[in-house]
Amino acid sequence: MFNVVLWQPEIPANTGNIGRLCLGAGARLHIVRPMRFMVNDRQLRRAGLDYWRRLDVAFYDSLDELAGIIPPARTWLLSTKASRCYTEAEFAPGDALVFGPESRGLPADMLSAAPERCLRLPMTGEVRSLNLANTVAVALYEAWRQNAFRMPVSLPGNGTETHDKEEK
Repeated sequence: MFNVVLWQPEIPANTGNIGRLCLGAGARLHIVRPMRFMVNDRQLRRAGLDYWRRLDVAFYDSLDELAGIIPPARTWLLSTKASRCYTEAEFAPGDALVFGPESRGLPADMLSAAPERCLRLPMTGEVRSLNLANTVAVALYEAWRQNAFRMPVSLPGNGTETHDKEEK
């Protein structure tokens, strides 16, 4: 129903947790390289438990490659630099939630190219950012809640997915 996009993820445990979250919410995970770890990383496998092999996940070499699959008009960019709260968005099935790497977030040029598609989670000034996996959980479940927690017609992870770009 929804798409979660991780652009250049850096921390394997976050990615494993996000994969597990996607499976639980019926979302597809898209990972845009480069990544700072391998998919067989022990920390990723530990965080993703045995769910990782059932996850609907695809890998890409660029966001342009992904734009051919998910139209930019259906893409939401989540950033601490955005001014619009995530609860103000009207999410629709098929939308993509895009998250940047843990250490730096999405680049300014990406955010400035589509300011109306940029969202943030509110937080006090006591922290610079929230954990990436937590942020994905909050945004994904808000999108799903807005759509009455409807389940996708075909749940990911049934072992029948094929992807043009698979990570080995």
